[in-house]
Amino acid sequence: MYINAPIGFHLCGVIGNMAASSSSSISNMLIIPFSKTHEPISFSFQLPHSKFPTSSPLTRTQQKSMKLVTRDNSSPTIGELVREQEQTTTHHNYKPKLEEHLERLPEEWRQIHGESDWAGLLEPMDPLLRSEVIRYGEMAQACYDAFDFDPFSKYCGSCRFTRRSFFSSLEMPHHLGYAVTRYLYATANINLPNFFKHSRWSKMWSKHANWAGYVAVSDDATTKLLGRRDITIAFRGTVTRLEWVADLMDFLKPISSNGIPCPDHTVKVESGFLDLYTDKEESCGYAKYSAREQVLSEVKRLLEIYNKEEVSVTITGHSLGSALAILSAYDIVETGVNVMRDSRGVAVTVMSFSGPRVGNVRFKERLEGLGVKVLRVVNVHDVVPKAPGVVFNEHLPAAVMKVAEGLPWSYWHVGVELALDHKKSPFLNPNADAVSAHNLEALLHLLDGYHGKGERFVLASGRDPALVNKGCDFLKDHYLIPPNWRQDANKGMIRSNNGRWMQPERPKLEDHPEDMHHHLTLLGLASSDI
Repeated sequence: MYINAPIGFHLCGVIGNMAASSSSSISNMLIIPFSKTHEPISFSFQLPHSKFPTSSPLTRTQQKSMKLVTRDNSSPTIGELVREQEQTTTHHNYKPKLEEHLERLPEEWRQIHGESDWAGLLEPMDPLLRSEVIRYGEMAQACYDAFDFDPFSKYCGSCRFTRRSFFSSLEMPHHLGYAVTRYLYATANINLPNFFKHSRWSKMWSKHANWAGYVAVSDDATTKLLGRRDITIAFRGTVTRLEWVADLMDFLKPISSNGIPCPDHTVKVESGFLDLYTDKEESCGYAKYSAREQVLSEVKRLLEIYNKEEVSVTITGHSLGSALAILSAYDIVETGVNVMRDSRGVAVTVMSFSGPRVGNVRFKERLEGLGVKVLRVVNVHDVVPKAPGVVFNEHLPAAVMKVAEGLPWSYWHVGVELALDHKKSPFLNPNADAVSAHNLEALLHLLDGYHGKGERFVLASGRDPALVNKGCDFLKDHYLIPPNWRQDANKGMIRSNNGRWMQPERPKLEDHPEDMHHHLTLLGLASSDI
């Protein structure tokens, strides 16, 4: 849930619990603006009937909070800058009505999904492509917004909402035309502490599984607008930390070694990604099927239902979720799950955000030879897309890579890259840390303002730049948007009928549908012991 907190909320970071401890309102408060050099200065305030002194020294955290509610009068607020850009678009024709572009979608969706490898759509940026890529990016972002990261919650590692209320609970009106048909869970025997989250309490919802994403399908009305029935698979990545790159085993192994059918044993992928995609824990109700089995069976089921329609499969993910998206896209086509009863092949496209390299050059060739389309959106200052394969990768001369392609550390990116630069945005701090450069909301902001190489950064839609700071500290301070502002009220605690604060119970998460074994049998993947 997005919470647009008023400025008064930010003051809480400065005065601590003073307001909470007094029923009187805060009065006679004097806030002195910062100098043009933005150096912090002292200030004083008065709280009637308060136990606290009328002035006190500030910690660095409090000084930063005060910067968020005070500014140089010459600095524009975020709203003023947005309005200025909106006026600019009137003269530069940067912002035609989105509805005009959506009218093209039923006829042009195959081009938008990479039929011609996005030729002529990226330079300059096609408005319809931009809006569609942002839409799928928001579906990946929903995996973070719905995930329970709180180790003090017994539901830590699960989704906070039920399938039927997923998009409405996240206040995503543009995605209400999709129904979430199943949740995806992952488990692994590898150490990925920044992907797997577990509760501190012994009575937790699952000791082995984590919620990893979802599968959704467009309803009839949205299908008409899109020009086809769209099956979307969204994978969660890691939270904000980047250390997960070091957690990986970082060596290539044949993709066929984990049961994915591939006739070429030289097709290899990063072993940690592959294990995460194929591992399962049969003693756990949520993890008794691998993420791979969950994805394949659900796509098979949905294609059986919509076998007479035009259908697309779109897979999206951020960071580690991007690697899972690319693996599952390859798997769907390699196993032939995307082939309909009448032998029509369903288009499979990946919208990747800030994704790492996944496999070697043979994996790239095999993936693209099967017709899987991948659009990779990256921030040029992000370190994750540069790994693994920091030394041996597609940037080396062809002769060198020919010699090195057999090494277990030789990686190639797949698909088409759209490289963005956060230093082009007037809203963002050009010297932000590496975590901010990897942030998905920031990447969607950059997409919204990108019009082509050498073009001015101008926001193309009404997407709120404040969303950037939901989970990081990336916007310039004088725009008055606090860092990490998205949070649950009272950390999810509620008052019981007797007035005590407690964690509310949640509906039991569904694990796996009863007909899953049936569809795995149709795919030849069913285990005899399940």
